[in-house]
Amino acid sequence: MRSLVIGASGGIGAALAKSLATRGEVVSLSRSLNGFEITDEASVAEHLGAQSGTFDLIFTATGALGTPEKALRSLTAGELLSQMALNALGPALALKHALRLMPRDRRCVFAALSARVGSIGDNALGGWHSYRASKAALNQLLHGAAIEIARSHPQAIVAALHPGTVATPFTEGYGHDKRSPARAAADLLAVLDGLTPAQSGGFFDYSGARVPW
Repeated sequence: MRSLVIGASGGIGAALAKSLATRGEVVSLSRSLNGFEITDEASVAEHLGAQSGTFDLIFTATGALGTPEKALRSLTAGELLSQMALNALGPALALKHALRLMPRDRRCVFAALSARVGSIGDNALGGWHSYRASKAALNQLLHGAAIEIARSHPQAIVAALHPGTVATPFTEGYGHDKRSPARAAADLLAVLDGLTPAQSGGFFDYSGARVPW
C-alpha cells in the first residue's frame, strides 16, 4: 500500500502517517516538514506535481479551529475568509492536484478531515459560524468532486471524516473526553477500509456512521 498524508506534522496527521507506515510506503507533506502551504495553489501544485506514481490513499489532515464565535455579533470577514481558505479551499486544491496521482484501474481513497459541527442538520446550538460554515463548504466540495471523479475513476472513494474530539493543540481548551491521536487514526483508517465506491462522497464519523449533511 502506498499512502500520501498531507498535514503529516499535526496530531492526527502524524498518527496517521505512523499507522500507515506499518502498511507500506508513506509520503508526508506539511508546512513544517517541507513548506507545503495548502492555501497557496502554487505550493500545492509544486509539491504534488513533484510526486510520481500513484497512491492507494491520499489523506488530507489539515485544518484550523481559529477563534470560534459565540454569537453572530462576533463574526468578522477576516475570520470567515481565513477559515474558508484553510478548511475548505485547501483540501479542495489538494484534491484538484492529487487527482492525477489516483489510479483509474483499482480502488483508491481520498479522505479529508471534516467535523460534525459542519453538519447543518445536526446543528442545534448555533455559534462557531466560521468554522461550521467552512466545514459545511468542505463537505459540499468533496461531495461534488466525488460525482465527477467517479466518471474517470470508477473505483475511487472520496470521503469527509469526523474524527471526534482528539487531544491535540488544535482542540486545546475545547471539548472533553478527548481521544488520543493514535486511537483516532486507527478508527479513521478502519472506516476507510470498509467504504465502497458506492459510498463515495459521503460524510462519516469515526465509527463509520453517516453524519447528516
